[in-house]
Amino acid sequence: MTHVSPAPKQPSSGAAPGADSSKALYGGTGTRRITVRDIAAAKHRGEKWPMLTAYDAMTAAVFDESGIPVMLVGDSMGNCHLGYESTVPVTMDEITMLSAAVVRGTSRALIVGDLPFGSYQEGAVQALRNATRLVKDAGVGAVKLEGGERSAHQIELLVQSGIPVMAHIGLTPQSVNAYGGYPVQGRGEEAAQQLRRDAKAVQDAGAFAVVLELVPSELAAEVTRSLHIPTVGIGAGPECDAQVLVWTDMAGMTAGRVPRFVKQYAQLREVLGGAAKAFAEDVVGGAYPAAEHSFH
Repeated sequence: MTHVSPAPKQPSSGAAPGADSSKALYGGTGTRRITVRDIAAAKHRGEKWPMLTAYDAMTAAVFDESGIPVMLVGDSMGNCHLGYESTVPVTMDEITMLSAAVVRGTSRALIVGDLPFGSYQEGAVQALRNATRLVKDAGVGAVKLEGGERSAHQIELLVQSGIPVMAHIGLTPQSVNAYGGYPVQGRGEEAAQQLRRDAKAVQDAGAFAVVLELVPSELAAEVTRSLHIPTVGIGAGPECDAQVLVWTDMAGMTAGRVPRFVKQYAQLREVLGGAAKAFAEDVVGGAYPAAEHSFH
């Protein structure tokens, strides 16, 4: 099937009614790199914004051209890019190399690099050493790490040292072995109270935003209202300030069942597979390369 793309549309502004749409994170007219100050201003305006993961320069360039204001070079690369069964095996070398590629492929988006499992759990000094590597060697504008109260000291030192931090609470995939899977977090009063404490702890430590993963919608909405920093939801309902998806899930590249919270906006796995089969059939049948593809 031949797909004819429509003429590109200007992204619509995500700014709240009455706000200056030129400053919107998505749909704004600015061309400089987005910073954490822009993220804070969006929370003040009541503006919702999108975030996607990215792991290579070419895909990141497409998202940048599409107006995606924040990209996460997530340790989700383990599952969907590097062939690991979880995020746990991802290394600093891998994160650094792919983060640098994403930075090179973009000009406007704020690029956030994930700190992988084992790169910050020893304490604040270890976290600073590895976060500094991501900023200096890869050029990211911020880093992300998992954990609420247990990671507050790491966040505090990084922020004091000039490195913006996006926190991550609720379901923290690096703890998959402790969880025994990927269960929803914050159900029940005790668990909900812990999530509230975690959210306040990362805000107090200086995080500029916090990811809420697999959290009941009502609790995520309450936390979002209680914080002055933006919440980024993934499986946390519609009331978060922003939403993030792993791009391979969003675009239909992931094989098999996807999580309930995923909405697939395309079926690229089918499209790419069809292209590969068409190429193979042309080669086997002698249709490619044709005269127009050859040199004389």
